[in-house]
Amino acid sequence: MTTKFYALVLRDTGMNNNETLESILPSNWKVDVLSIREDKEQISDVLPNYDVIVGGRLGMEIPQKANLKLYQVPFTGVDWITPEELPSGVPLCNTYEHETTIAEHLMGAMIEWQTGLMRDTDQDMRSNSFNGRSINSGPHHLEMMGRTVGIIGLGRIGIEVAKRSKAFGMNVMAVSRSHKETETFVDWIAQFDQIGRLFKESDFIIVTLPGGSETRSLINHSCFKMMKPEAVIANVGRGEVIQEAALYEALASRRIRGAIIDVWYNYPSASDPNPWPSRFPIQKLDNIIMSPHNSAWTLAMSNRRWEFVAANLRRLSSGAALENVCFLGERLD
Repeated sequence: MTTKFYALVLRDTGMNNNETLESILPSNWKVDVLSIREDKEQISDVLPNYDVIVGGRLGMEIPQKANLKLYQVPFTGVDWITPEELPSGVPLCNTYEHETTIAEHLMGAMIEWQTGLMRDTDQDMRSNSFNGRSINSGPHHLEMMGRTVGIIGLGRIGIEVAKRSKAFGMNVMAVSRSHKETETFVDWIAQFDQIGRLFKESDFIIVTLPGGSETRSLINHSCFKMMKPEAVIANVGRGEVIQEAALYEALASRRIRGAIIDVWYNYPSASDPNPWPSRFPIQKLDNIIMSPHNSAWTLAMSNRRWEFVAANLRRLSSGAALENVCFLGERLD
């Protein structure tokens, strides 16, 4: 007799297409989709019956005697939960699949900084046509080839950025906690104690680091002082990695050329559903390309994530080793 498995998908995860999970799982899986906001009492009643929770923050304690065998997060960040919040021995796994889309987002923004196609050229053409110029008299834009990109954190995103940068003929530098000397698409790689050289030599500085006490305000006023005046800094990791005041002052004073920022300091909440992303008026500056933490979000990426979630659930039901285990629960009632 085939064992039946039960999964609870939390609709309030920021992921779309969650209703399709059951369609890509074997028939011995039953999937329920509930909302934390709308179905909280129902979730509390039925929670002990599920083998798997798929979602983000649950907002209630999971009983130690529950059937829970896996907490599967359908996205990457898990800094909102600790091992002490999960029953002892329950694995928490996360999901990637976002690295290619974020790398493409970054490359597009870097190209825009070099060409000014949408920010300058297109707007000028719409307003002034040729503006009395011959086609070879300018304005002249910049190239990617021969420029140096410095990647801070050579994880999944950093590697994809390095590959694409190399394809554009760029010099690639990186600092990484795990020294990957075998990466052929990186020209120079070092530990974090040599990050000063990266700041001094890079035309583009790409931050991909997670948040937390080890990385908070890693990039501060002194780091910006080391950068080239023509440098552009990008952050797709966590906002807190770059000190908020230091970023604003470097841009407002034009200490550096510009920024590409996708991750922020303020986010929507119940009390303020549409805040400005920084306590400084960064949205008024003309030397920053801003996006609302959506550099990863494509339909294809979402589908890949659900395929991974389904694959991990199949591993669980077949007794195979789970992938992307972040930690095991440690709570003892």
